[in-house]
Amino acid sequence: MEAYRQEIILGAVVVYMLFCVLTGLWAMQRTRSPSDFFIAGRGLGPIVIALALFSSTLSGFGFVGGPGLVYSIGVSSFWMVVISSTGYAVGFFLVAKRIRMIAELRNCISLPDIVAARYRSEAVRFLMAVTIVLGVMGYLATQILAMAVVMQAILTGTAMFADISLVACVIISSAVLIFYCVTGGIIASVYTDVVQGTIMMIAGTLILFTAMSVFDGGMAEATSIILADDSEAIMPFGAAGIMASLGWFFVFGLGLAGQPHIITKMMMNKNISDNRSILPMSLFGYIMAALLWISIGVVIRAAVIDGVIDPLALPDDAASVFLSVFASPLLAGIVFAGLFAAIMSTFDAFLNIGTAAIIHDIPKAIRGHSVRNELFWARVVTVLLAVVAASFALYSYYADATLVAILGAFGWATFSASIFPVVAIGLNWKGATVMGAMTAIVAALLINFIVQLAGIVLPYGISGGLVSFVTSLLLFIGVSLLGKPPELDADIESVLNI
Repeated sequence: MEAYRQEIILGAVVVYMLFCVLTGLWAMQRTRSPSDFFIAGRGLGPIVIALALFSSTLSGFGFVGGPGLVYSIGVSSFWMVVISSTGYAVGFFLVAKRIRMIAELRNCISLPDIVAARYRSEAVRFLMAVTIVLGVMGYLATQILAMAVVMQAILTGTAMFADISLVACVIISSAVLIFYCVTGGIIASVYTDVVQGTIMMIAGTLILFTAMSVFDGGMAEATSIILADDSEAIMPFGAAGIMASLGWFFVFGLGLAGQPHIITKMMMNKNISDNRSILPMSLFGYIMAALLWISIGVVIRAAVIDGVIDPLALPDDAASVFLSVFASPLLAGIVFAGLFAAIMSTFDAFLNIGTAAIIHDIPKAIRGHSVRNELFWARVVTVLLAVVAASFALYSYYADATLVAILGAFGWATFSASIFPVVAIGLNWKGATVMGAMTAIVAALLINFIVQLAGIVLPYGISGGLVSFVTSLLLFIGVSLLGKPPELDADIESVLNI
């Protein structure tokens, strides 16, 4: 079996991609309206929503970035698991029930629809839609590039595709993504997320057992090796320090309630009462999947210190080195399929909300109504948005490595800083005003863009995301308190009173 390692990995990836294509064809029969395309007609069950929520949260980070962080900075990265889980629970409590009720009351199909109903303002809808489009472009480009690089690494390890180019890998991966996103919309997306979430939980469990077998003393021995080499790495805040860990709390913890691809899924469940089971199920999945990156990162760092393997060229190589050295070909195939699934789950979610912002929300904010033949144009824009993102990814790779990074400045941190106050706080505080919401969004955009573009490095490990989050939140509250208490529609006020 070892002699066919690359072929087994390739086979697992191909099987998953075929599944995505078939899911798109199946979902096409269930996608008959814009509501079906963007929010699955609010008809999904709790298990589907739970798996889709946690899998969209982790994306490719759980497979690549997570192990790399553990390898490089130690236990600091573990705080991301604790913080993100806590933040997700808090965000779910603040947002899930109210956003689902408003979606049903006002027949909302997007997040800007929700904020327009809450604030009685098309200006807030417009700013929210623009923020989503800007952030989405960064996410889409990075996800396509990541998927193509991984695909090229797999294919070049086989005799048949040894000379395949990155451009060809971008075309192949984009074609699969576009197909099932165009045909099945969000329905195809969430059901592929279900499989992806299942793979992540299975892979996380298997990886943990594999990692425990690397050293005779299991994870305890691996931890002791790291402790003897660098005690700071095993301390509560690790090498990153307390300020970085606190920054993660705001940006990756509370900020989860500001991620549009996550909170939009809270509009899709069939029954509001399903929230009682969605939260514990999604948290369980998240924690199980986190076993993957924690165990890989700890074992690889210990193995490097102990001289079992050579030091890594890059921290992000931790997962691939672990799979090639310690994992069986079958397990490696499962994990690589999970990696592709993770990347694709993030891509399809952002592609869907970006399309909604372009063809539904921006026209509605400007002209008072969305485009005609909305379902048709949703599919057209889905293709165009994916093609533009793929072009950005290739241009960045070959000509300007900073382009995707600049676009990525409008990613996670911007969404956290701009959407958390406006949505999570705004749905729980009747005193939130239009001017407060607009100020928060604009401040988040400007701060994140300037910090990224100028390459500003802040002292004490403070991130630009933390600065933008705190600033946006304070401005949102302060400007709202200084303004006249807003008049709310009766149905919206009744939701906020719950």
